[in-house]
Order: sequence, then structure tokens, then C-alpha cells
Amino acid sequence: MENVMIQQPEWSKVAEVELVYKTKVKASERPWIKSSKNSYEILLKVWDENKIEMLEEFKVLLLNRANRVTGVYEASAGGITGTVADPRLILAAAIKSLSVSIILGHNHPSGNLKPSRADEELTCKIKEAAKYHDIRVLDHIIVTNEGYYSFADEGLL
Repeated sequence: MENVMIQQPEWSKVAEVELVYKTKVKASERPWIKSSKNSYEILLKVWDENKIEMLEEFKVLLLNRANRVTGVYEASAGGITGTVADPRLILAAAIKSLSVSIILGHNHPSGNLKPSRADEELTCKIKEAAKYHDIRVLDHIIVTNEGYYSFADEGLL
């Protein structure tokens, strides 16, 4: 008996990509972003209070057209002095969730509210990349237990 190998068509040798968005929260029950203070309060609620002064994390609020939060994307967690947030992954989350706008947020475990040069450059990079997908970066909030810094309020966006 001859061993016959069946060749698969070339198109079948690629990964299948499926986009799915599931929510169990009614639109009217989603948090509504009205200001930078409001953004800070929402970010503070989703932050692990046991880690906010221990390690730096980067999160993204995903928003619909009505400025309602449809989700929170945890982009990265790092060390005491920094974390690396990949703009491609942030935009992938925003696109997959059909977000119209996003609010970036990260904490400074030191409690210092002043943005670093790296914070400013990353914000600029994400804002510029998001523009090509018609997604607006509304703000970037630096979060601490005692307060916040808003890039939008300070004219840095």
C-alpha cells in the first residue's frame, strides 16, 4: 500500500483571527467620564491599592462615543521606577473594543506627580498613532494615592 500525503492549500496554513467584544454591563451603568478628576477617581478604583505605591503599572480606559468606559486595559506592570507600555498593544485593545477615545493612566510609586520625559514621549507617540485610527487620546493621568496629574489639564495634549 502506498503512503499518500494530502497537500493542504496554501491559504489554510495561516492563523484565523476573530474579533469578539463581550459585555455584561448595560450602557447606562458604565462609568461616565466628565473630567480629569472623574478619570482619576475611576482609575483609582481599578488600581490594586496594595501595589500603587510598590510598582509602576500602566492602564487604559477604553471609551465609547458617549465617553462611557467600556473597559479597562491593563497594558503593563513593571518595577519600582518604571514600566514599558507597548503602543501597539494599547491600540490593538482600543481597536478591538471599538473605542472612539482612550485615557491613558499610570502610577508613580514615589508619589511624584511630575511626568518624566519618557512619559511625555510615550503619550505623544500613542496620541499620534491613535490619530491614524480615528481614536482620540483624551488624557494621560499620573495616579498616586494622594492626587493626580492630568496631561490635558496642563496643556500637554
